[in-house]
Amino acid sequence: MMRRWLILPLAFLLAGAMAAAAAEDAHDCDKPEVEGRIRACTELIETPNISEPRRATAYANRALAYSLRGQYETSIKDYDNAIALFPDFAVALNNRAWAYFKWGRASQGMTDVQRSLQLDPFSAHSLDTRAHIYQTQGQQQLAQRDYEAAMVYGGARMVTLYQCGLKMNQLYSGPNDGVIRAELLAALRACIEKGGACDPLPPDEECREATS
Repeated sequence: MMRRWLILPLAFLLAGAMAAAAAEDAHDCDKPEVEGRIRACTELIETPNISEPRRATAYANRALAYSLRGQYETSIKDYDNAIALFPDFAVALNNRAWAYFKWGRASQGMTDVQRSLQLDPFSAHSLDTRAHIYQTQGQQQLAQRDYEAAMVYGGARMVTLYQCGLKMNQLYSGPNDGVIRAELLAALRACIEKGGACDPLPPDEECREATS
């Protein structure tokens, strides 16, 4: 499923001192190509005497790459290392929760995503993750609330992703224009009612033109 937060440059992953440390060396560890990212991040992780923020970021970036390959257990281990180095790493907490969700262990990710939202209450990506977990658990009203909040804070691009995904599920027939309307909200409710059989997000390879 398409998640626009999966590939982020180092400076956007960390705040304050961590961002400054990461900016010292952008490194290929943040490159979008998966195999190259794994190699570059492994090299950075194994480099002696680098700062803990840079090492934490390298673990998190490598974890993203493993997630993209569907290696969720390996990904989670890297997130464990990143979060051990920096416990308030909101992006890594959310992404570990998403990896648990994708691995079929959604409830195990709830603590992580709740903590991520404590650190960044307006994160559309964390709200979307929690909505997916609620949907899997059958908590329909809470899932609807979080999906709607994700659209508010994520703006037109997040709305368009849901429009595209729900259209692929044959639940929405309106335009992919990033505008929240009654038809979209009704389609979202219908998707939530299907539980794990429906995902409002499109696959990664879909909807690129609509959200570019």
